[in-house]
Amino acid sequence: MRTTGDTRARILTAATELFRRQGYSATGMKQILATADATYGSAYHFFPGGKTQLGEEVVRASGAAYLGLITDLFQDGGDGPAETTARAFTGAAQTLLDLDFADPCPVATIAMEVAGTNETLRLATAEAFTSWTEALAGYYGSCGIAEPRATATAVIALLEGAFMLGRAARSTAPVLDTAPAAAVVVRAAAGLPPAQGRPPA
Repeated sequence: MRTTGDTRARILTAATELFRRQGYSATGMKQILATADATYGSAYHFFPGGKTQLGEEVVRASGAAYLGLITDLFQDGGDGPAETTARAFTGAAQTLLDLDFADPCPVATIAMEVAGTNETLRLATAEAFTSWTEALAGYYGSCGIAEPRATATAVIALLEGAFMLGRAARSTAPVLDTAPAAAVVVRAAAGLPPAQGRPPA
């Protein structure tokens, strides 16, 4: 027997997948509800603010989930932050491949679409990006990097840009090719000389 909690979860899951694959603007409530096997009445019971509220909750839940992924990807293997960063890009490339080059997270998709037109969703996406940046800055700070937040911002920007290029090309090459640049940023921030050869993946 389905519960109201099941219905709410199904709507959120359906919206997350559809926003990730199609984008926010191209996805209507009718499609979300059909995918979730839910009614309009249940949707507006759980999300009285309609599609905007649903989008906000998708962004916040996805932001928290991918914060965990970033934390996992940037696990220091003991050989320093630059090498860890290069390996994180390799892991991110595998994630992109596993998802058949769909956007692995709806946060960036929604931010690109509506940041200039929907303040509620702009704020939600900004908070997600900030949480990722602060988590990565915490790691870089623990490694003794003097400006950890600026370094984290640069690395997140490189990663998001590489994902966009990878999706367009249907290739992991942009993500893998960006790994050395990210490692260079981190080495410079740590006051280390450039590495010889390509950073390990």
